[in-house]
Amino acid sequence: FDDGWNGLGFALPRCDVAVSALLEDLETRGLLDDTLVVLVGEFGRTPRIGLSAARVAGRDHWPRCYSAMLAGAGVKGGVVHGSSDRVAAYPKDDPVSLEDFTATLYAAMGIDPKTRMSRDGFTRPASLGTPVADLLEARKV
Repeated sequence: FDDGWNGLGFALPRCDVAVSALLEDLETRGLLDDTLVVLVGEFGRTPRIGLSAARVAGRDHWPRCYSAMLAGAGVKGGVVHGSSDRVAAYPKDDPVSLEDFTATLYAAMGIDPKTRMSRDGFTRPASLGTPVADLLEARKV
């Protein structure tokens, strides 16, 4: 990545250093097993560079395919789940819905995703999804 229009040449190495330092610090302090670290954006980016309405080259929001990183709290280390097509436009293998992603986060934190959000028992569950078992240690599913 260069330091051109997208700034990734500046941002990605700094993000890598910060996240690895955080994970190392949590591990050293014995906190990683009880701390869930999540690195995800609200959108992916369009597979192709285009011109915006202001005629500026860039990549717009793209909700169909994006990446997330999970660590700690019973998440299996070194696991890659799913893949995209060759241009990162659409999921190719093992897509994860937003509902399944949130259920996975709850399960990693030791919360049953079907937990009702109020004491009356009539509200919707915390998540309607199913945890992605391949990402979690057996004790967390």
